[in-house]
Parts: sequence; C-alpha cells; structure tokens
Amino acid sequence: VEFALAFPLLLLLLMGIFDFGLMFQQYEVLTNAAREGARIAVLPDYQGANLTANVTARVGQYIDASFLSMGGTVTTDTPVKTQVSMGAGLCFDTYTVTVHYFHNYLFVGGILNYFSGGAWPDSKRLTASSAMRSEVAATGCP
Repeated sequence: VEFALAFPLLLLLLMGIFDFGLMFQQYEVLTNAAREGARIAVLPDYQGANLTANVTARVGQYIDASFLSMGGTVTTDTPVKTQVSMGAGLCFDTYTVTVHYFHNYLFVGGILNYFSGGAWPDSKRLTASSAMRSEVAATGCP
C-alpha cells in the first residue's frame, strides 16, 4: 500500500527532473545561438544591408547543429544597434541579438494539467539574448 501511494509521486518527481533538465539544456543552446548571432553582427564583413539575414542564418546553423528541433521553431529578432559613449567624444556600437523558442513539456505538462484542470501551460517560451561590442573602431559621437 505504501508503494502504491509513494510510486506516483516518485515518478512525477523523476519525470519533472528530466523535463526541466531538458528545458535547461534547450535554454543553454538558445543562449549560445544568441551569442553566435551577436558575434556575426559585430564583425565588419557581415554588417550592411543584409545584417539581419546573416545573423538569422548563423543562428539557424547553430540551432541545426545542436539538434534543438523538438517540434518548436526558433525565431530571431532583428539585431538592435546601440551607441555607447566612452568619453572624450568617442562612441562605439553594440549589437544585441534576441532568440525565442517554445519548449513543449514532455511529461510534466500533461500530468499537471490532469490535476490542475487544464490550468498548467503545455509549453514555456524561452528567450535568450546576447550583446557584443562592434569590432569597428570607435568614432565621434553624433
């Protein structure tokens, strides 16, 4: 009788550890993909009219190489350029790349929906961003 009462809770705990571990791994992949996109954005050879296309392509290559395609799609926002003053009338640019992914729960979502009456979400939106300084030399501030 004790086993019949304890086993479902133990199973839910183990499945939760697995599910949240997988979500954390996917978040780490997203963080690295955003870092790769920001790295492309700051390189002088990739800047210009097709900066967004270059960043999105590099993020996509990283995502494909890391096997993150578990039914969800990865979206990349347009890189955001920000000017930062470093004093003495000089400014440099930073680029921020943000990447989004919806993680679908494998076990926990369905089990908790059963007990919560459908109040538990089936997926979680993961968002990661990375900012880097442009490798172009600092120029005069406008």
